[in-house]
Amino acid sequence: MFEFDWLSDPAAWASLATLTALEIVLGIDNIIFISIMAGRLPPEQQDRARKIGLALALITRLGLLASIAWIATLTDPLFEIFGLQISARDLILLLGGLFLIYKGTNEVHHTMEGQDESLGPTRATVTFTSVVVQIMILDIVFSLDSVITAVGMSDHLSVMMLAVVIAVAVMLFASGPTSRFVQRHPTVKMLALSFLILVGVALVADGLHFHIPKGYLYFAIAFSVLVESLNLAAARKRKRKGEVGVHVPGA
Repeated sequence: MFEFDWLSDPAAWASLATLTALEIVLGIDNIIFISIMAGRLPPEQQDRARKIGLALALITRLGLLASIAWIATLTDPLFEIFGLQISARDLILLLGGLFLIYKGTNEVHHTMEGQDESLGPTRATVTFTSVVVQIMILDIVFSLDSVITAVGMSDHLSVMMLAVVIAVAVMLFASGPTSRFVQRHPTVKMLALSFLILVGVALVADGLHFHIPKGYLYFAIAFSVLVESLNLAAARKRKRKGEVGVHVPGA
């Protein structure tokens, strides 16, 4: 099962590097979702929630990889509706996409129209367990996409699993700074939530057999991130100029 004869094969190492990079890219939406959901918890619980969320992502991915034969059956049609043959994979993508759209929209509402968190009721309704359960649900959807990509790129199970482990380790390292940055900048949080809604729409479309190339999605978010980075840089520059203008030497 865990063959390592590929260690002397340069092509396998190239596959490992490519697959690891893809797993990291595919994990970006997972990191954003975990960061936003963990941000709803008290500060002392956020780091633990992120770690548990990523641990669940790792376990889910490795479990699915170990069930490659079962994954292959997910594409078998279960029923037909309006001329579309719906499989178990399609159902998972549809439900996951709808859940992501709902959570993204709900978080936008909470950010823009919700009560002041300092008042207590809004945050009190969010428990550590509920956050972890929601993270686990989306982990299954994100893991399915990730595992299908891995299966299509390598013939070695150990290569696929190693790529997943490396990618999750990178995600674990990046999740803390990402979460703190998103929480510090409300406009970045709104951008991240918009990205999650966009991913949800893409999952629903994929479940209905309308495939939207991921490259389009990532180009759109990369362009938006670039624009927002310029906005943040301009804001910092204006703030520095304002501080210099207010300071009066010798006053």
